[in-house]
Amino acid sequence: MKNLTRLLCFLILTFSCSPKEESGPVATMYFGGDIITMEGDEPIYAEALVEKEGKILFVGAMDEAMEVSGKGHQMKNLNGKTLVPGFIDGHAHFGGFGAQAVAANLLASPDGEVNSIPELIEELKSWFATNGTDKTQGWIIGLGFDDAVLAENRFPTKEDLDQVSTEVPICIIHISGHFAVMNSKGLEMNNVTAQSKDPAGGVIRRIPGTQEPNGVLEELAAIPLFFPIIGPSDPELAFYYLDKSQEMAAKFGYTTAQEGRAMGNHELMASYAEQGKFYLDVVSYIDYTAPQFFESKWYGKDYTNRYRIGGIKMTLDGSPQGRTAWRTEPYLIPPDGQNKDYKGYPAIAEDSEVQRIVNMAFENNWQLLSHANGDAAIDQLIRTLRPAIQKYGNQDRRNVLIHGQYVRMDQLDSLAEMDVIASLFPMHTFYWGDWHRQIIGKEKADRISPIRSALDRGMKVTSHTDAPVAFPNLMMILWTTVNRVSRSGEIIGAEERLTPYEALKSITIWGAYQHFEEDRKGSLQEGKLADLVILDQNPLKIDPMKLKEIQVLETIKEGQTIFKR
Repeated sequence: MKNLTRLLCFLILTFSCSPKEESGPVATMYFGGDIITMEGDEPIYAEALVEKEGKILFVGAMDEAMEVSGKGHQMKNLNGKTLVPGFIDGHAHFGGFGAQAVAANLLASPDGEVNSIPELIEELKSWFATNGTDKTQGWIIGLGFDDAVLAENRFPTKEDLDQVSTEVPICIIHISGHFAVMNSKGLEMNNVTAQSKDPAGGVIRRIPGTQEPNGVLEELAAIPLFFPIIGPSDPELAFYYLDKSQEMAAKFGYTTAQEGRAMGNHELMASYAEQGKFYLDVVSYIDYTAPQFFESKWYGKDYTNRYRIGGIKMTLDGSPQGRTAWRTEPYLIPPDGQNKDYKGYPAIAEDSEVQRIVNMAFENNWQLLSHANGDAAIDQLIRTLRPAIQKYGNQDRRNVLIHGQYVRMDQLDSLAEMDVIASLFPMHTFYWGDWHRQIIGKEKADRISPIRSALDRGMKVTSHTDAPVAFPNLMMILWTTVNRVSRSGEIIGAEERLTPYEALKSITIWGAYQHFEEDRKGSLQEGKLADLVILDQNPLKIDPMKLKEIQVLETIKEGQTIFKR
């Protein structure tokens, strides 16, 4: 009995003193589907990918993946689905995603149901009856109406919106994001009257034969007024909008989102980041009017709590479909109230002011994003970039032309020489390709967003949604960049198409390069972040006309699922 007691004590002491096996993070192995690495000029597939602690541990053969994964790893069978890197939109307005989710959807088919002004009025009434204005600072707001598609082919006016309400202020935003329309109450609250003068870079449209505003506001007559309406300053409400922005982005496969023109909303996003609320990365480009924001911890190539300032944004003109883009030739159909010589207009009339902004960016080594749609605006950009390059040098600045709808081939040559990245907008071919043919002619319309011509000149290119101009649907980017088919079924410039693989690169590895993040994002490579998207179909293997039908099944940010369908 005594010996048995001694044996039991020995066993207890032995096992209680034995070192315990460490319990730490385990690897996850993805297998059983098409894993597209986005490495190389041609598609490369891997049998398996191993993720651990938010990074890619291995990409390659199944047997090696099993060995690398180690004991206790998790197995994630793709069941024939497709794994690609997380998406990076070349240009969007992340801060507006939330407003798009909250406001009335005034988009035309197929993204909405507003194809006429009576339908727009009914949609606003229905939205107000359902939602009230608690989440919109007392305003009825709607996003996405499109005069080019509305049956009446005109802008709604304050008289139209007064049919919804004369007591509650109303503000609706054009699909381009460059125009707003307010009802009588909204104009009154913003002190827009017959005595108001047009601001520089903007127009207050008037009732014909009078100075009375008709409710339509263009460019810098609109943007400073509607920004505070759709971007609330109250922290609780602002955070609600940012919550909705993240949900929208993750749903469409974003793991990195861009705020392409940050003003006061930078401070809100910084506060949101301070509270650790971001679960995907957001990079902001600060409007040139607010350079003080660069003097903070948020500016740099590294994120703080998933947020950073990446550079500066300069806007040189307006919207081509709205006919405020600044051209060297007249529009074939001028807007209401304009004469046959109308060519749009600059946002910044004096080259000297543009030069000051460009020099400021170069002197501080801030990456410069320049919105320029019309060829006159792009001429202005080129005129001011050349002296800055000569004075400050041009090594790895990665300055970006945003949109460039009406860029000429000689301008692409100049931009390629200056090593400018072209973030173009082939989604226009579907949404407004038919309209472009009417307002600038077929030959020029077929050259909008000439992304193939840019790529063939050796330029780095990305494609973008400009959301909330449209939904931040990156599969629509693929479909339009590859097919260039209009609403009516016409092909808008077949020679400017990209292949499906190139189009996919434009929202993955090339998007990462544009944001100085190609060393950690954009492809499935050992050591990079495990930013992943699972798609229900392989975009490289299906009929290109079905690309827009692809669904995001799961979005994974650094190994953690942030959206699952």
